[in-house]
Amino acid sequence: MLLVLCVDLDDDLGRKTGFSTPVIGRDPVEEAAVALATEDPEDSDVNVIFQGLHVYDDLADRDESVEVAVVTGNDEGDVKANREVGDEVDTVLASLSTAEDVTALVVTDGAQDESVIPIIRSRVPIDGVRRVVVRQAQNLESMYYTIKQVLNDPETRGTVLIPLGILLLIYPLALVGTVLDMPGFVLGTTSALLGLYLISRGLGLGDRLDAAVERARRSLYAGRTTLLAYVVAAALFALGGVSGRNELEAVREASPSKVGVPVMLAALVYGSIQWIAAAGVTTSLGQITDEYIAGTLEWRYLNAPFYVLSIAVVLYAVSAFFLDEVGISFLATALTVGTLLGIASTLAFAVIESKYSDGTDREADDGTRQTDRA
Repeated sequence: MLLVLCVDLDDDLGRKTGFSTPVIGRDPVEEAAVALATEDPEDSDVNVIFQGLHVYDDLADRDESVEVAVVTGNDEGDVKANREVGDEVDTVLASLSTAEDVTALVVTDGAQDESVIPIIRSRVPIDGVRRVVVRQAQNLESMYYTIKQVLNDPETRGTVLIPLGILLLIYPLALVGTVLDMPGFVLGTTSALLGLYLISRGLGLGDRLDAAVERARRSLYAGRTTLLAYVVAAALFALGGVSGRNELEAVREASPSKVGVPVMLAALVYGSIQWIAAAGVTTSLGQITDEYIAGTLEWRYLNAPFYVLSIAVVLYAVSAFFLDEVGISFLATALTVGTLLGIASTLAFAVIESKYSDGTDREADDGTRQTDRA
């Protein structure tokens, strides 16, 4: 049997005529169509119901097994309307007294009503979909529905409307810039905003920024010290940059000739290394604290602050040597101390971790043996 289903997703039939839905059978469906046409001749659902009757009559004249029904949703939204249509389709299928397999031909008036097709397909196989549109307004409702969906989708809205809005603002901003005698600045700023937005969308920076903000929010509410450590480290990095620049300026003023690139790099490192080292130690200690609180701390994690100090000692000695602040003996001593500090910390924490892990394993084995004996 072929079931001709006329879909009225927003329930114009029930709201305007008072008909109880679903409407099943040719005569009741014809009465519903006439009632809706009498109440609102401009309603497109009138065409849907009469199209369903036309298909029914055409198939019935060929002696095919066919039934026609009208199912409706409601005007409360797509999800509730789709569920209502699904319930009414179940009612229609339960009322069919036939031992034949039932398939459906769905008749709609546009793309919005066709959004319910997956709901119908989950209940009965669909042989086809017939869209009924008034000839004078063909594709008008589909265009309206498509534009409405675009405006309701946050992703599409941000991708399309924001660049379009910036482009439309260029002319009025240019007028404002002309009045303020800054046309180049205004146009440059607008173009830069548009370019930065397109680059961020192309590289997916917006999603990464949202993820970073979400991680920071979770860290803040979870009481993680890493967040505070990162903030302090950022401030120390900034101070290191300022100190390195000041050192570079001092070297340039003290040098009678042009300063070479190695000396410039050495001056920047010499002036900023202590601040950068402090930032590295701060972040590593914050991470170690969070790992300890979470119960996932391993002994080798404690190497991080010592590695930072070792690297800082080496860089400080090398940069000072390039600036003639220290001699070759100091450089050799610093390199040796830095290397030994890193090696000593690695060996010490490796031995401690091995010892404690072996003790833990033996305790676990003893507990297992006692359990086995019991």
